[in-house]
Amino acid sequence: MSLRFPQKLWKMLESAKFQSIWWSESGKCLAINRDLFELEVLSREGQQVFHTQKIKSFMRQLNAYGFTKVQQNFQRSASLPEFLAEEAAASAHSQILYYYNPSFNRERPWLLETCKRR
Repeated sequence: MSLRFPQKLWKMLESAKFQSIWWSESGKCLAINRDLFELEVLSREGQQVFHTQKIKSFMRQLNAYGFTKVQQNFQRSASLPEFLAEEAAASAHSQILYYYNPSFNRERPWLLETCKRR
């Protein structure tokens, strides 16, 4: 039996094999380094994890299973040098995509069964 999309995602997150996808600190969101994910996961020859090579299709799949994109909020500094440094960090950080699904939680693996396609 082949694994459903949520189970494949879970296995990736629990595996040390992938550097481009990981649990957020709280374990309630998954984080994806977009560029690295495209290289490491989607462009694999012969051993594809998901049936796509396009990040947009992968994101549509996330949405189909009830994942929502989460914005990371940054507190901005008042001083210009600090603000500019934070902007640079935030732009590097913008390659990181965060997705949340109430049925996809590191601390509650049994909820994975309730993670269904809409």
